[in-house]
Amino acid sequence: MTRDTSAYRQVVVESFIPATSTGKRSLVQIRPIQGQAFSSTLLVQCSRRLADTGRFPLGTQFLLLAKMTDRLGGTPYLYAYHGDLDIVVTHAQATAFISEFKRGRI
Repeated sequence: MTRDTSAYRQVVVESFIPATSTGKRSLVQIRPIQGQAFSSTLLVQCSRRLADTGRFPLGTQFLLLAKMTDRLGGTPYLYAYHGDLDIVVTHAQATAFISEFKRGRI
């Protein structure tokens, strides 16, 4: 079965360590960077590869296809398919992406 990509949007995300424990399995989490349609307070459920500091240093930015979701009415979060490619973007590329695709907050 193929994935319906109409609900997915491109979003630039970054790895970070939250100030307070989120109760998640990994210490390193993924969130959208500021200035996009999605709030930077949302967490992203995606491949664990992106949170692996052995592969990518903390603060690395990635371009993902993600959609807003929640599980049974719980806290909203972004979901990105774990099998998608890991696309690393530079700070300059992320800034250009945000300025080119400015959208209202979701």
